[in-house]
Amino acid sequence: MEAIRISCAGYPTRKTFDEFVGRFGLLAPDVLDGSCDEITAAKKLLAKVDLKGYQIGKTKVFLRAGQMAELDALRSEILGRSASMIQRKVRSYLGRKSFILLRFSAIQLQAFCRGQLARNVYEMMRREAACLRIQKHLRMHFARKAYKSLCSSAVSFQTGIRGMVARNELRFRKQTKAAVVIQSQCRRYLAHLRYSRVRKAAIATQCAWRGRVARRELRKLKMAAKETGALQAAKNKLEKQVEELTWRLQLEKRMRADLEEAKTQENAKLQSALQEMQQQFQETKAMLIKEREAAKETVEQVPFIKEVPVIDHEMMNKLAAENEKLKVLVSSLEKKIDETEKKYEETNKVSEERLKQALEAESKIILLKTTMQRLEEKLSDMETEDQILRQQALLNTPVKKMSEHLAISTSQPLENGHHVHEENKAIEPQSATPAKKFGTEFDNKLRRSHIERQHENVDALIKCVMEDLGFSQGKPVAAFTIYKCLLHWKSFEAERTSVFDRLIQMIGSAIENQDSNEHMAYWLSNTSTLLFLLQRSLKATGAAGSTPHRKPPPPTSLFGRMTQGFRSSPSSANLSVNALDVVRQVEAKYPALLFKQQLTAYVEKIYGIIRDNLKKELSSLLSSCIQAPRTSRGSVLRSSGRSFGNSPPASHWQSIIESLNILLSILKENFVPPVLVQKIFTQIFSYINVQLFNSLLLRRECCTFSNGEYVKAGLAELELWCCQAKEEYAGSSWDELKHIRQAVGFLVIHQKSRISYDEITNDLCPILSVQQLYRICTLYWDDNYNTRSVSPDVISSMRILMTEDSNNAVSNSFLLDDNSSIPFSVDDISSSIQEKDFTDVKPAAELIENPAFQFLQD
Repeated sequence: MEAIRISCAGYPTRKTFDEFVGRFGLLAPDVLDGSCDEITAAKKLLAKVDLKGYQIGKTKVFLRAGQMAELDALRSEILGRSASMIQRKVRSYLGRKSFILLRFSAIQLQAFCRGQLARNVYEMMRREAACLRIQKHLRMHFARKAYKSLCSSAVSFQTGIRGMVARNELRFRKQTKAAVVIQSQCRRYLAHLRYSRVRKAAIATQCAWRGRVARRELRKLKMAAKETGALQAAKNKLEKQVEELTWRLQLEKRMRADLEEAKTQENAKLQSALQEMQQQFQETKAMLIKEREAAKETVEQVPFIKEVPVIDHEMMNKLAAENEKLKVLVSSLEKKIDETEKKYEETNKVSEERLKQALEAESKIILLKTTMQRLEEKLSDMETEDQILRQQALLNTPVKKMSEHLAISTSQPLENGHHVHEENKAIEPQSATPAKKFGTEFDNKLRRSHIERQHENVDALIKCVMEDLGFSQGKPVAAFTIYKCLLHWKSFEAERTSVFDRLIQMIGSAIENQDSNEHMAYWLSNTSTLLFLLQRSLKATGAAGSTPHRKPPPPTSLFGRMTQGFRSSPSSANLSVNALDVVRQVEAKYPALLFKQQLTAYVEKIYGIIRDNLKKELSSLLSSCIQAPRTSRGSVLRSSGRSFGNSPPASHWQSIIESLNILLSILKENFVPPVLVQKIFTQIFSYINVQLFNSLLLRRECCTFSNGEYVKAGLAELELWCCQAKEEYAGSSWDELKHIRQAVGFLVIHQKSRISYDEITNDLCPILSVQQLYRICTLYWDDNYNTRSVSPDVISSMRILMTEDSNNAVSNSFLLDDNSSIPFSVDDISSSIQEKDFTDVKPAAELIENPAFQFLQD
């Protein structure tokens, strides 16, 4: 009853299509023209009424609470208007009828008056001609008397005939009504008889088929129980393989760490040796320069000494020898550097190969662990099922065939005489009541395999989640349903389970279509919400040995956890799980923590896909947005710099705004956390800043006055978009455009020659480096007013600063780099979701109808 109440709370009104169309067809008579079926007619009718929130099933229409009342109200309104029209027609008909009767009465009255006048005239004429009138009236009297007698006889005959016809018609109607009643009762009896026969036949067929399926499952379970030893041996073999692979992986990791340490030490030694050699080279070079200067000075001071050129030759020979030694040292250093580079490349290749081998070994270990885990689950499930079936086989044997079959199957593996005792136990319960024996036999026949039930539940969950379930109270239904199922099945507390692997595979297959931002946003919302729930719920456990021994060990398999949850009473379930506290902390094991890490990786991957899709879409537009088109330049020439900001931008900037609006609406519709939306648009604006600024520095035709005004107008549109999107979604996106904003602001300034270097670096462009300012100032040219760039003094001061900073490798790069990292963490997602209570979220309606998922209604 509780399930029915909750189901009715979601969609309390359910009508079949023919009932729905038959009842509400008058709301849209054009739909019932016979050109479409009932499902299409129902959809058109609901679309014409503009009703929202309904669901179209396969055979019924599901309406929410209050929607049936709205449809009835519309129907009653249409019926009221129809009734008023009918009343108007009836009243007009009655008025016309009364008018016709009144006119007929007036005509009769006029005829009577005229007759009276005629009779008066006739009396006067009769007096004038008495004889003729007496004869005439006498003849008339005889004729009238004959006519009256004939008329009275005709009227009496007509009344008799009409009465007889009316009585015959009444009798025919009574006979027809009685025949219809008899036919309806007879047809009802025949239909009920046929239905009862079909139902009995169906029940008998179902019982026979279920008994056959139960016997087949029993045979399979007995055969599987015999294979338990083989499974145990396979399990031991897999455990040995896992241990060997883990040992190999650890050995590879240690060897890799040792190689990296040796490589770093060797690189440090080579770098130190290289530095020492460079210092020696610099010292010898300085000494050589000093000696050359000293030789020049001596030559200048004593030019007349030409008798002793030997000293100069010796010095020159010494210097040449030292120069050759230095060249040999330099060549040896170059050779050593080349050798170290080759060794570094070889070590990199070896490390990459070993990394690949380690990754392959890890993947093999994961596969072996999953197979071993599945074998252990299968083994434990088969053991529990074997015990249950043995107990039921010993306790419930009402039929001779089943008792003989069970007695033979239980006595086969026993060879020490205990099967006699088992047969006695199988014979003892026959003295029980027949009702109990029949009930237990029926339960045995209808019992399904618990392993199949486990896989069916997981398959039903994955099949339901793969569909677009939508959102409830601003929360994704799929993420909440997965969390509720995992929490109820106690998958977070399991040492081994395959549910997480299947969920990860499902998410990976769901995001294969990376071109659709709607699909990616839906899964980003689901994965981030599920990650938030896991962050709030999971807490890492201590050591494995710290588990107290007084508590019974939890079931390792999913089947054991599900059966334990099914067998628990509702009262204990209400005590253990508070219905108001949906998000609760649990002790997480290694599979749950690994699932959380994999889910975090998928959130980052989906985030990167959405960001890169928008970057690809904007990359073609940004190359056109940096340079103003010819039409825009003409308009710039006719307008001043201040009035250009009010003119509409080109179609490329409008396309960028439309792309941003489309993505923002998609993210809002899918209820993506605001922190992720902020990070996406912040990185997108940073990408726009990098592309525009680098294009401005690399292309001379872009560093113009008119082009600066064109880009400034586009940036004004982006600023307006940031204001309209609000800080909740835009965040600090506008601040990411600081480089291009300052560069464009410098381009559109008049009289640049009067600006000093301090004003440029402190007021106009404080964020730009000296190389970037020098590049902009040298590339600038004015195509509108033919104004000059900054003064030569400013450019010379920039050159001096650039020469001073020439040794700094970072300052030599004047281009910006795009940051494609992941700028958020799990804590940021947790802090961005404000509503911590998920009690108002409704799970998937398809799973609620499944009896195995009734816990979702709690």
